[in-house]
Amino acid sequence: MLDPMARAQDAALITSAGRSRSLDLEERQKRYLLTMGVRTAMFVAFLVVPGWWKLITLGLAGGLALIAVLLANQVDHRPPPIATPETEPINALALTTGEVLRGTVEEEDAT
Repeated sequence: MLDPMARAQDAALITSAGRSRSLDLEERQKRYLLTMGVRTAMFVAFLVVPGWWKLITLGLAGGLALIAVLLANQVDHRPPPIATPETEPINALALTTGEVLRGTVEEEDAT
């Protein structure tokens, strides 16, 4: 049987949990769409601006494609915040395990 104290020390705190994959994916999609929106604006500017500005807008549009893909594939490697005794409330209420009911499970015959 496992020692209850050993299990309590191995448990993950909610403050040490990483960000959800759906939230991470949503943020990466927003970065990609924003960068591609600016890239589209550079292509439109390419059609409007005169002279050597055309080369600048075309170069920026090409470079933003690379940046958009890099930002979309970037995974958040920041460590989760660590709860310290100074940041935890002093009079915080703790959840208890409650009452444990012991018993057996009896199966009924289907006949």
